[in-house]
Amino acid sequence: MNIWTAQSNPTKQTLAAGFLTAMGGVLLFAFRHFSNINTKAGFLLGLFLLVLGVWGLLATGTQTITIDPKRRRITVADTTRFGTKERVIRFDEITHVGIGYLGKKSNFVEWYYLSLTLRDGKRYALFAPGRFYDGASNRANVEGWRDRLEGYLRG
Repeated sequence: MNIWTAQSNPTKQTLAAGFLTAMGGVLLFAFRHFSNINTKAGFLLGLFLLVLGVWGLLATGTQTITIDPKRRRITVADTTRFGTKERVIRFDEITHVGIGYLGKKSNFVEWYYLSLTLRDGKRYALFAPGRFYDGASNRANVEGWRDRLEGYLRG
């Protein structure tokens, strides 16, 4: 079995954060006069979106998942402007691989991810939503990821 490596899409993360920043700026400008309670609410919403967007721009990074069947481990490396964090999950720590879901079909926003249940009872989201992995909005694709990972765990 070969090493399986996947990388998130930081460009899409940056675009989403930039959109939030722009919308926040528009709302701040549009509701800057505080003439009534509605403009105050619009201003505060704009401020919230602006702060969230700027934080998103600063925190945007790349997540690299490496699944190594020979060493029997999954390595998740998060690289941001502030450094790199690495998490290693050994195959023997995983008790179940499921599929998690975030979104709503009616809103046309759907993200699927692998939900790993670990021996200590905690869950870990692999190919996490919001990281914009290619194929994460297609359930059949994520089922293929699950089957591939389960094959690695058995192998």
